[in-house]
Amino acid sequence: MKLSARAAALQPSLTLAIAAKAKQLLAEGQDICSLSAGEPDFDTPAFIREGAIRALEAGATRYGPAAGEPQLREAIAAKLQSHNGMAVNANQVLVTNGGKQALYNLFQVLLDPGDELLLPAPYWLSYPEMARLAGATVRVLPSSAATGFRLDLDALEAMISPRSRLLVLNTPSNPTGVVLSRQELEALAELLRRHPQLAVVCDEIYEHLLAPGHSHHSLAALAPDLAERLFLVNGFAKGWAMTGWRIGYLVGPQAVIKAAIALQSQSTSNVCTFAQFGALAALEGSLDCVTSMAASFSRRRERLSLGLQQLPGLQLVPPNGAFYAFPDVSAYGLGSMQFCDQLLEREGLALVPGGAFGDDRCVRLSCAVSSATIDDGLARLGRFLGSIPSFWGGASPP
Repeated sequence: MKLSARAAALQPSLTLAIAAKAKQLLAEGQDICSLSAGEPDFDTPAFIREGAIRALEAGATRYGPAAGEPQLREAIAAKLQSHNGMAVNANQVLVTNGGKQALYNLFQVLLDPGDELLLPAPYWLSYPEMARLAGATVRVLPSSAATGFRLDLDALEAMISPRSRLLVLNTPSNPTGVVLSRQELEALAELLRRHPQLAVVCDEIYEHLLAPGHSHHSLAALAPDLAERLFLVNGFAKGWAMTGWRIGYLVGPQAVIKAAIALQSQSTSNVCTFAQFGALAALEGSLDCVTSMAASFSRRRERLSLGLQQLPGLQLVPPNGAFYAFPDVSAYGLGSMQFCDQLLEREGLALVPGGAFGDDRCVRLSCAVSSATIDDGLARLGRFLGSIPSFWGGASPP
């Protein structure tokens, strides 16, 4: 049967495809090391699991409100008030099936055909596909490792047009690990004040995963005067190791959230009821588990970064957040897909091509694995780099 034009144009998630390929090769008996997955390797903390179990045993197995359980919406609003400094209430919160649905819902209710989504690159690979499903045009604002992957506000302002509707901001960033400073966000707020047609969605899913000495700032807290066109997406997957629970949330002006609730009521309806009570337990419990996991990721992030910096020909912007590194490998003369395909074939190391994130010069490595796996991956990568004759002038490496 003939597919719709939007289905035919849709690209599947390359990160999931690479992880699936690595698992398949491993199941076939091949020696595979994977640094591709964007998923914490911790179990969900026990007190969160127990919160869901209590809800399940208490009969929380029926349909719930499409917008989410009232207690959870209240708790999310309270968290944003106390932790992020945002002036929001529960009516501005929609609980979604992961952060992905929060973004998808927002793009569907905010973007029309002909509207422009402004997307700083490198970017998380699902942003442009979701925007195109809404009929919008995606305009990419490139950056590079040479400039530290920083947001160029002059270039951003130059690309804003009357059709520009929404800007995506992801800090800490997947895939680069860049964390925007308070000063950068305040400068962005000044730009936004000059362009009242432009809204911003802030993806803050990695807010708790920061290197020592770095802080996360929410744009909505720094620019309350822009609240009517600022949106926040977050969730429980990364900070609380709850990826399979599929609980995220969208926050913004009540009129838009009301439209997103209506959309969700006609698509997936409510998020799994008893799982929401696990998320409630996460917010009501201690942050010690989050702090402990974040500290572990920081140690592994540093281990990965130091190892990459010792390899010849790579240009790395040391990541200060999330759990990725995004080195520029272009000195070796291979596109990112070719680089990753050959690396998997020759050394059994699975990475994600940077082309999926809007930068074909780079590859993404995850440190959400054990230190031993990081060391194994670095050794395999080093052997592979040493086998590329074009970099060494046709000779073996010294």
